[in-house]
Amino acid sequence: MSKRYKLHPISAVINFVKGLKDLVIPFAVILFANGFNGDWWSLFPYLFIVLALVFSLVTGIIKWKRFVYWFEEDELRIESGLFVKNKRYIPFERIQSLNYTEGILHRPFKLVKVDIETAGTNLSNKSEAELTAITREAADVIEREMAAAKRRKVNGDLEVLEDEQADEAELTALKSEKFYKMSLKELLVLASTSSGIGVIFSGIAVVFSQFSEFIPYDFIYEELKTFIQFGVFMVALAVFLVLLVAWIVSVGMTLLNYYDFSIAKEEDQLYITRGLLEKKKITLPMKRIQGVRIVENPLRQLFGYASVIVDSAGGSITDQQKINLFPLIKKAEVKPLLESILPDYDFQGELESVPERSKPYFYRIDFVWMIPIIVLAGYFFYPYGLFSLLLIPIGIAWGLWQHRAAGFTLLDQQAIFQFRVFSKHTYFLKRRRIQSLEVNQSYFQKRRDLATIQANIKSGSLGASAVVPHMNAEDAGRILDWYEPGTK
Repeated sequence: MSKRYKLHPISAVINFVKGLKDLVIPFAVILFANGFNGDWWSLFPYLFIVLALVFSLVTGIIKWKRFVYWFEEDELRIESGLFVKNKRYIPFERIQSLNYTEGILHRPFKLVKVDIETAGTNLSNKSEAELTAITREAADVIEREMAAAKRRKVNGDLEVLEDEQADEAELTALKSEKFYKMSLKELLVLASTSSGIGVIFSGIAVVFSQFSEFIPYDFIYEELKTFIQFGVFMVALAVFLVLLVAWIVSVGMTLLNYYDFSIAKEEDQLYITRGLLEKKKITLPMKRIQGVRIVENPLRQLFGYASVIVDSAGGSITDQQKINLFPLIKKAEVKPLLESILPDYDFQGELESVPERSKPYFYRIDFVWMIPIIVLAGYFFYPYGLFSLLLIPIGIAWGLWQHRAAGFTLLDQQAIFQFRVFSKHTYFLKRRRIQSLEVNQSYFQKRRDLATIQANIKSGSLGASAVVPHMNAEDAGRILDWYEPGTK
């Protein structure tokens, strides 16, 4: 095909905004450090900011003007660049998924951003190629060309002529098919129990670290001392209000990210759609799935909820590493839904628990860091420091809770590993997907005939691990024999 396609003009604005995001911190530092002293020399930094903005805008326009793509010889071909021309040829057979994003600037013009994922995407932690802004019709053309190219490959490179109206109807049916949709109640529970509050405080810490030299710590310290004098109640009330605001912001962020969460399934592909302000559609090829895990944090477990995550090989680190298949779902509904999506997995295996004699191994290592804290707190903050002794029963109870969760199941071609750190993780692993299996046995474990087993799988660019700690050494050896190449 000789026809060349261009991006929508809004791509120039999006490129400008992307460049602007990288300049925010340098601009803020210049503004804070320079100020205005009434002389002309103090205007030069502002002139620099204006020139940087103009340069960023011109760069965005050039990127848009010089970017073209077309289809030729069963490849998606992209050409970009002004002085140095970059050409990228991506065979359709290598493309594993097309992920769509509709941002604030896309929606008024009915546009999408298309991220093109291939098997080697995880090596660079970003998509193979990105079409910043194209119409939905143009995105459908890419899907049709890719499908036709793959059909020609299957049919021995014979020319395959398909009715365009049939293709259009197929695409429309695919978009409207909903296999699962998160209810409003589940969305609210997800937002209320999310860990986003930690992200909020991390962001505040980053801001403080960037502008620490401009923050009047002495003044803040004096004001804080005066405030503390109002009493414990006022301090507790202030802390509560800060945490409440952070929680509300966290809930709002989660609602925006997972609004209208739904899953569609078509043959060997899963399509996950979510988002309010920025709507995302992620395509997950079933053959990429390396493992499935059910995650239950204590708060959600208390109300009978869990999350389901699939570990995917390849994909960019942001979207395709650990995909929330069900961000929040009733525990009783998990296995029936998973069986309908992944029929080749067995989700009903009965777990074998780790032995009773391994209980001390789950908590005694914690005493290594508990004892110094207890001693120092008791010495320097006596008598209130003696409350640190409560760490001992808490640590023992936590270890016993971990022991109760640990277990495994060994099937013909699949293993189930379950363990708890803070949340309980239940991994479902196909033998052919396990990259490596490790059995570790310390000196103390050897004395009690115990061992720890760890299965490693692909998950984006970092990988993921399922661990069963302090199990019978005989069982660990049995799992190792099961994994040995050549076994049936």
